[in-house]
Amino acid sequence: MSEKTLTRMDLSEAVFREVGLSRNESAQLVESVLGHMSDALVSGESVKISSFGTFSVRAKAARIGRNPKTGDEVPILPRKVLTFRPSHLMKDRVAAGNKK
Repeated sequence: MSEKTLTRMDLSEAVFREVGLSRNESAQLVESVLGHMSDALVSGESVKISSFGTFSVRAKAARIGRNPKTGDEVPILPRKVLTFRPSHLMKDRVAAGNKK
């Protein structure tokens, strides 16, 4: 697997090349889209991107965990976690990339 990470700068550069907006407008567009996605997730909504996947927030209940070094029981507080479920198209595309 590649160790490369896709960044906001990479996304705005792709928008610049593909759409033809200025670099500044492209960066603003990417920031706006990510901001809308973040706001929706914070307010408890799911974000579904067709042919890509669904981001959602899930509540995890309190539970007892263990410190792996000592074996001591440790309480884990309830929290919200971000989850991502890829679409079937994305799963197939990633699987096809693994066959190379």
